Amino acid sequence: MGSRQVTTASDWQGRNVTVAGLGVSGISAARALAGLGAAVTVVDGGSSDTHRERATALEGEGISVRLGDADTLPEGTDLIVTSPGWKPESPLFAAAAKAGVDVVGDVEIAWRLRGPDAAPWLAITGTNGKTTTTQMLASILTAAGLRTAAVGNIGTPIVDVILEGDDAYDVLAVELSSYQLHWAPSLRAHSATVLNLAPDHLDWHGSMEAYAADKGRIYEGNRVACVYNVADKATEDLVREADVEEGCRAIGFTLNAPAPSQLGVVDGILVDRAFVPDRQKQAQELAEISDVQPPAPHNIANALAAAALARAYGVEASAVREGLRAFRPDAHRIAHVADVAGVAYVDDSKATNTHATEASLASYESIVWIAGGLAKGATFDELVDHSKGRLRAAVLIGADRALIREALARHAPEVPVVDLDRTDTGAMSEAVRRAAELAQPGDTVLMAPACASMDMFTNYNERGDAFAAAVRELAADSA
Repeated sequence: MGSRQVTTASDWQGRNVTVAGLGVSGISAARALAGLGAAVTVVDGGSSDTHRERATALEGEGISVRLGDADTLPEGTDLIVTSPGWKPESPLFAAAAKAGVDVVGDVEIAWRLRGPDAAPWLAITGTNGKTTTTQMLASILTAAGLRTAAVGNIGTPIVDVILEGDDAYDVLAVELSSYQLHWAPSLRAHSATVLNLAPDHLDWHGSMEAYAADKGRIYEGNRVACVYNVADKATEDLVREADVEEGCRAIGFTLNAPAPSQLGVVDGILVDRAFVPDRQKQAQELAEISDVQPPAPHNIANALAAAALARAYGVEASAVREGLRAFRPDAHRIAHVADVAGVAYVDDSKATNTHATEASLASYESIVWIAGGLAKGATFDELVDHSKGRLRAAVLIGADRALIREALARHAPEVPVVDLDRTDTGAMSEAVRRAAELAQPGDTVLMAPACASMDMFTNYNERGDAFAAAVRELAADSA
């Protein structure tokens, strides 16, 4: 910060901290810092009933809240703690820069609050697969008998976990978004991975180069392993560019047979040629593909990345297998809903961008694809061109469905397309019924929208629930 670096709990006494954002992470940071003796002011541009309820609760704890004005720097501020989504060019941050006040995120605060004996962090980022990989890693660590938690961008504010004390956990599985990494300059993980890189959130970062650079921060200062995706050269490039501790190794993961210092797949077996005594001649069996659910290619890649981080921490191979077997993904991630008349219906509502959707489409051979929603500036030509051989038909919904329809017309004109011009609550039910009419036994009706959901639904969970309900309705009618 502009005046002096705050690094320990006692250093916060009497400091004037402004917290930007009245969301989950902002509230967590405000309460934590106020509890350590800081004078905290929370600012937020909103003024809804929810905002006012949250403000009232914080004010009852002695925390000042200013609603409806998120642009003006409160007088006396010597540090801003921002919620992840606030853009770097926000007027509040411009005012902070002019006043010589640093801006950091809640992840940075958590890192500064760690004690000398705190649990090390195994950190995960990437365009897609972060949450699944973090949960897989936590499952493996738990199977190894370690006290752990899946924290960070996954939903549990990491500041809250850190304040439980240095002896609460042995090791943490930490999911980090590009936003969080942007605001966490001091973070130094035990080991970390960038799972993949594809254009996303470019409206926030300004360019693909800036987005990749923020993702790459996760490798800075790594002590043991920088885990990268062999199939995604950009992740390896980030490892090469990182300033790591002496002795830290670059460890690749691949869906093919692994080279030395890699984890990969041989004859349906996940194997380790990185953390073995003689990686030139030896490979350690970790698990079978059937131990990973679902066994889709991109999910096998997630499992290999999680296994690499666990092995970097010293976890035995048996715990990798046990942890992967015990893990079940969250809802709406390539979730099989039902089979109806010989057709599988799969919900991948979480596939909200083209990169995730391409991985989803690659998991099945013959697909009736339900897609569409808010494109967030995305284009679909590459996705359609790469996946056209798997498409039997497409049913398009949502505000930006025309963009997908036009890409299909350019690259897969032979694929039948149903364009549903409706956004009411019955739209998903009609989409499922139209897909059922187009599908043949052995096909998969896959709802992998490649778009955000907020044009028609509250979030991707509600969209997935609507799909599952429509499939169950179809099944009942077909019984």
